[in-house]
Amino acid sequence: MATEQELQTLFNQLDRDQDGKVSLSELFLSSGLSAVIEAETATRSPQALLAQYDADADGQLTFAELKQAVEQASNLT
Repeated sequence: MATEQELQTLFNQLDRDQDGKVSLSELFLSSGLSAVIEAETATRSPQALLAQYDADADGQLTFAELKQAVEQASNLT
């Protein structure tokens, strides 16, 4: 379980180019961090995470989309 602040820190670490979105390649470049994301969101892969939670279908996750994924998995404290 993660707090919103911990989730924001994790998101910022994943967002290597600091554009406010996490791309599929950024998820793959940070395998340790993406494993934490997968555990917190109950998804099996970065592709599954994007397919399920990329609300605007732009191929990237915003913090709001990631937060929603964690909330739906009941892992946000």
